[in-house]
Amino acid sequence: MSRIRVYGPLLGTAVLVLVSAAWLIIGLGHVWAHPALGWLPVVATGVLAGSACRAAARQAGLDAATRRFWRHMAWACAPLVAGIVANAVDATGGPVPSQQIGPVTLACYLAVLGIVLWALLRLPSWQRSRSDWIRFGIDGCVVLLTVGTLLWHFSMREHREWVDQTGSAGPMLVVSVVAGLSMATFVKVAFAGAGRLDRGAIYALATGSAISAGFGGLSPFLTPWPYLSTSIVSVPMAALSIHLAAVSQQRAAGRPPRPHRSRRRISVVPFLAVAVADMLLLATSTRDPGETRAMEAVAVALTGLVIVRQIIALRDNQSLLATVDAQLGELHRYQDRLTHQATHDSLTDAGNRALFEQEARRLLGDGRSFRVALLDLDDFKAVNDRHGHHLGDRLITTTSARLAATVGGHGTVVRLGGDEFALVLPAGDGVEALLDRVVAAVEHPADLDGTVVSPGVSLGVTDSRPGDEPAELLRRADVAMYAAKAAGGRRWQWFDPGMDRAGAEAARLADDLRGALPGGQLFVLFQPIVALPDGRPAGAEALLRWQHPTRGLVPPDQFIPIAERTGTITDIGAWVFTQACRQIAEWQRRYGAAAPDRLSVNVSARQLADPRFVDTVIRVLDETGADPARLLVEVTETAVLNTETAAGHLARLKALGLRVALDDFGTGHSSLSLLLNCPVDVLKVDKSFVSGAAADNAGAVIVKNLIGFTNDFRIDAVAEGVETAEQAERLYDVGYRLAQGYHFGRPMTAAAFERTFTAQAATAGA
Repeated sequence: MSRIRVYGPLLGTAVLVLVSAAWLIIGLGHVWAHPALGWLPVVATGVLAGSACRAAARQAGLDAATRRFWRHMAWACAPLVAGIVANAVDATGGPVPSQQIGPVTLACYLAVLGIVLWALLRLPSWQRSRSDWIRFGIDGCVVLLTVGTLLWHFSMREHREWVDQTGSAGPMLVVSVVAGLSMATFVKVAFAGAGRLDRGAIYALATGSAISAGFGGLSPFLTPWPYLSTSIVSVPMAALSIHLAAVSQQRAAGRPPRPHRSRRRISVVPFLAVAVADMLLLATSTRDPGETRAMEAVAVALTGLVIVRQIIALRDNQSLLATVDAQLGELHRYQDRLTHQATHDSLTDAGNRALFEQEARRLLGDGRSFRVALLDLDDFKAVNDRHGHHLGDRLITTTSARLAATVGGHGTVVRLGGDEFALVLPAGDGVEALLDRVVAAVEHPADLDGTVVSPGVSLGVTDSRPGDEPAELLRRADVAMYAAKAAGGRRWQWFDPGMDRAGAEAARLADDLRGALPGGQLFVLFQPIVALPDGRPAGAEALLRWQHPTRGLVPPDQFIPIAERTGTITDIGAWVFTQACRQIAEWQRRYGAAAPDRLSVNVSARQLADPRFVDTVIRVLDETGADPARLLVEVTETAVLNTETAAGHLARLKALGLRVALDDFGTGHSSLSLLLNCPVDVLKVDKSFVSGAAADNAGAVIVKNLIGFTNDFRIDAVAEGVETAEQAERLYDVGYRLAQGYHFGRPMTAAAFERTFTAQAATAGA
């Protein structure tokens, strides 16, 4: 039904066009008694075309611009029908038939063409820059001159009788040239694209304009048949093209417009117009000087218009080329920025891992020998935690600048992430001196917004080998760097193959340690803490031990760092705390007030960083019934400084009734400040000051002065590592009242410790 509704009227219009053409052809040999009848089909075609345009405008799914265009086309059909009626009156309304076009007819036809041009120029695809308008105006003038010249030369010039009879030369010429201008505009819009307006509809309109203008120009040839008019065919042809265009738009409903092929087109119309004018000038008879001068003027005018148009086009092209050059330059700069960003660190502007891999692969591909140094700032996390991430970033940027200044053109500096940097250095003599300068430069005190920081740095260095990969170079350098850290930091260390063997051994030990707790291989010993001078037990420290099924007893200094690094220390530490609580609860039950006064349990940095740590302590206390006042939590300075949550956790433990002991005091970097900020009850002086190599010199001075701090802060002091009676006596003389060490007892089982403190209690009672 919809196809009949669309194609039925179109078929009717086509039939009416054929009827009109037949009327004109038959009229060449037959005088029509009633010539007005020939105009009835013409009026009908105009009405049908307007109806089709209105239907196209009402179609669903059209965008606003396309709908507006078809509304304008429907409005244009109203003056078209009026012009047909006026044209029929001009031709048949007088005393004798005539081909004259009156002013009303001319106004109606020009109104049609004007509305169509306005509708075309309002399409969104039409460019409205100043140069576009100028080029359009020049093209319009070229079309007007060319079409007018052709019509005059081939049609009206040789039919002065028709001109004298009808007086229609002017109106006919105006209608024809405006129709030609409309056709040129249709073609231009079709080539430029017209949004969602169907391109087939535009071509139909352009073709119809050309055919209609062509038939209209044949009017002077009908001078012998005054009762005939070419409008009987040219106007229905225009109406048919409008109807075809409307139907084409309706068929395209719901279908996306065909993609416009953006191809560079060279407009040949201006050059073709000049060629036509030149040929007409050559063909003009020289016997008529006036006509010859007129043709010369037309040729000169067309040539001038074409020259102006080309100058404008050349200027636009130059502007376009300048714009393209500027955009290409900007694109190259943007690509350079992207490349730089892809290979450089955003914080320090040093190279990043991608640049390191590029440089390493280039050197490896060239077969050149080089060194890779991996460095890491010691205790950088403490700087971040104590002074904030802003200051930490400042330290990173300062370190990067120092590395770049020290290495200079002798290598490449890259930041791998965090506080980790890598150096790619050429092979040759002098690398060791360069590494010494790097350590000295990085460790130089840095004034960061008024805060002076003295960073430490550890470096690992490795040589490149044939067949290396960048990742393998970093791995070896990383192993060497951790060896430098294990040796105390603030130094550099060459990679040695033995480090790999030690690393593999540590990895195997880490695997075994994961099964130690569920395998029942871990146990707890207790080392006495005694009162001076008599040495009676005042408490104990719970110490973890590992009985490996094949290796035997593994020393704590071997497996504790591995447990810290792998994270298994969290579960193991919770288990040790549970065993200690069970033991102190058992002693409370069995010995009452005579039970040991304190039992110390070591807590690692990993445990302090665990947000569930305090909740675990509360749960264990509830399950075992241990008295919190008899428990001490021993933490190291490094654990407190490197853990953001440490202070909060320790404060919560204090609120529960537990006491806090600061272990290995004096070996960290901020010991005295910790006495102010950390809720410390007991200070355990490191054994290096008590029984180490410096115990008789500087160590003795430190030990003597530390007791003054503890007394002033009302903190208990425990001297660790006491190995001889002389050391115990000296400690007592300077003011220490608690001590711990092999002189008083080695780590022992709970049963052995019970015998010790029960024997001492019995002696004291006697």
